[in-house]
Amino acid sequence: MENVTSDYDYIMLDYPDEGLCNFDPNPTEIVVQTYVHSIICAFGLIGNALVIVTYIFYKRTKTMTDVYLFHVAVADLIFVVALPFIIYNEQHNWLMGPVACKILRSAYSINLYSGMLLLACISGDRYIAIVQARRSFGARSRALIYSRLICSAVWVFAVALTLPTLIYTERFEEQSLGADTVTMMCQLSFNKNETAKLMKVLVPSLQMAIGFLLPLLVMVFSYSSIMCTLLTAQSSQRHKAVRVVLAVVVVFIVCHLPYNVALLIHTLSLFKERKCEAEKIKLQVLAISRGVAYLHCCLNPILYAFIGVKFRSHFRQIMLDLWCFSRKYIYSARSSRGTSDFCISGLKPSDGSNNMSSFSA
Repeated sequence: MENVTSDYDYIMLDYPDEGLCNFDPNPTEIVVQTYVHSIICAFGLIGNALVIVTYIFYKRTKTMTDVYLFHVAVADLIFVVALPFIIYNEQHNWLMGPVACKILRSAYSINLYSGMLLLACISGDRYIAIVQARRSFGARSRALIYSRLICSAVWVFAVALTLPTLIYTERFEEQSLGADTVTMMCQLSFNKNETAKLMKVLVPSLQMAIGFLLPLLVMVFSYSSIMCTLLTAQSSQRHKAVRVVLAVVVVFIVCHLPYNVALLIHTLSLFKERKCEAEKIKLQVLAISRGVAYLHCCLNPILYAFIGVKFRSHFRQIMLDLWCFSRKYIYSARSSRGTSDFCISGLKPSDGSNNMSSFSA
């Protein structure tokens, strides 16, 4: 089996003309995947942690988009925190046990469904705010409380869609081909052929339909309408806003379309006779495209948060506060007094008063 996080690579098949097909990755693939996943983990952890810290301690005014962005960052953070544990366990025979096997394998599924649906919510909210601005002027302030209810519903829905992965993922022993060693695997496992056939189609189909096609359709409709509105508006900032909208859609498609196409091809061929070498190539393409899809959790903070002027000002304030606090605790009391004269914290006051508006593309 390949050494890549996957809910669908559970096909150790008999090939009549070739015997068992060995899907074990070569050492070069393992090293490359480890470095790529480590980079994704590092940048995703920093970017999403900064978004969460900003919305908790620095951002005063909260809009519906702010609430969605916060939850997107939480979803991405769940996955990037789980990723190094997944890499470690895959390379060390899942030493952390069966419970960790189930939880870590479910982390990507929860991130996928919650993150993608929340991005669709963001595009819908921006559509209402820009295209339907006049009609929604009074309703948006009253609807803020509903954004939290929507986020709660998204999380419940994501957990429900992840239940098959959580239930059927098992830690089991597998005899290595051409060797006497036993490898511990953590993959979807079924006791009945009928269940296996159903889940092998249902799980990837749900991922493609709800985790990609539905958000894509919502985003294309919303952002195409937004672009039409912006292009007809008399604003010096409209070209920049249009570029931001294009970047959001293009990055989403580039990151997720290759993996979903590869997953679709893989799913359609599950019940057909396949050649060993062709199957190996297909799984390698699936692994590479999955790595590209993982990159989206690093790009979300840049596309949806850091690109905003007000958010960048909060980010600069975070850096200033960190510098001030480090001077306070590293230097002596005399240096600490000097630091307090020049550093003004951007932490939000207890009353939360500020007239800053939400970031919008």
